[in-house]
Amino acid sequence: MNSIRTYILLLFLGLCLQQAYSQTYQFKTSGFSVLEKNERGKWGEWSNLDLVNLSVVLDTNKHRIVVYSQEIQLFKIVDYIEREENDTDIVYSFMCKDNDGRECKLSIITRKKQDYRKQLYINYDNHIIVYNIFSV
Repeated sequence: MNSIRTYILLLFLGLCLQQAYSQTYQFKTSGFSVLEKNERGKWGEWSNLDLVNLSVVLDTNKHRIVVYSQEIQLFKIVDYIEREENDTDIVYSFMCKDNDGRECKLSIITRKKQDYRKQLYINYDNHIIVYNIFSV
């Protein structure tokens, strides 16, 4: 009977420690905008900012970033890029593959001179999506 109690206690402690060390970051979006290349390969103008309330989860244990939009956007993290910092920004970037297997670069940028506002950039070759995000 004592061995069962010990086993249950160890199992419980193991699960608690796993939760304590999990690296999951949760965000909410407040708006998004899109930038596209035109037929000549030149960048156009950013679209108007659309208000949107979505959940975004960065899960480093599962090596993925998920944007819970109407159509769920799942990005498998292929490579973690070294953190960059300068006078204006702190940038965490990830090389990813999306639901369709297309390569893209996701960056979470903290704007130091804009009251530490955060943005999520999803960079493809021919378009960029930006979400204004905040931690929850």
